[in-house]
Amino acid sequence: MQKIRCLSGNTLKIIAALSMLLDHLGIIFFPHVTIFRILGRLAFPIFAFMIAEGCKHTKHRLRYFLTVLLMGIAYFVVYYLYSGEQYFCILITFACSIAIIFALQEFKASLVDEDAGLVKTSLTGAIFLLISGVVFAFTYFFKVDYGFIGCMLPVLVSLCHAPKDNSPQIWKKLDCLPLSLLGLTIGLIIYVIIYGEFRIYSLLAVPLLLLYSGKRGKLKMKYFFYVFYPAHLLALEGIAMLFDIIQK
Repeated sequence: MQKIRCLSGNTLKIIAALSMLLDHLGIIFFPHVTIFRILGRLAFPIFAFMIAEGCKHTKHRLRYFLTVLLMGIAYFVVYYLYSGEQYFCILITFACSIAIIFALQEFKASLVDEDAGLVKTSLTGAIFLLISGVVFAFTYFFKVDYGFIGCMLPVLVSLCHAPKDNSPQIWKKLDCLPLSLLGLTIGLIIYVIIYGEFRIYSLLAVPLLLLYSGKRGKLKMKYFFYVFYPAHLLALEGIAMLFDIIQK
């Protein structure tokens, strides 16, 4: 089985980045060529899965959250100055996911901690519900990429993640790739039902993620993927503007 799981986290993110590039190429330059949109459906579920993995393995929770959030805010400001429209991109979506996941981790940790007590367990549970409610309200009143279900997709992946290293053995057995992908699949089905159209092709990412080795990969490419999202959009928009000028 381990030989079959041959794709590192970096490899999967590269596939997702290329998928996203093809999707945006199709939107901007080839709006009537459906293959671009179909191939572009791989990006969101792969990145959502890797966000959950990042939350599971990071040793610097606040830095991880703030990196994604601040990159999202920077893109929001640039986009607003360029178009005058309020648009919260996928980085903001995933920042919301990270906040919910970390709150969920604290709640699960209190459940398996014999010394936690009822007060701490109730408090961490209430904080998890509060943050989830705030995110729901935020996505309801503002245009956020992929909406509330988009924010919850990484959360569904992380549901079975063990809350800490010394978790009970039963929880460690539940913390496995098939159950994580089951959560992803359920979320994607809900996503397809809500939004329809080409979204059903998002499910093609699930068999690809079955090849995930559980390893990050040799190269440290974390910040490349943060920068790639706004950089490739700016490049494509710039090329489109140049074509418009030439045609005039």
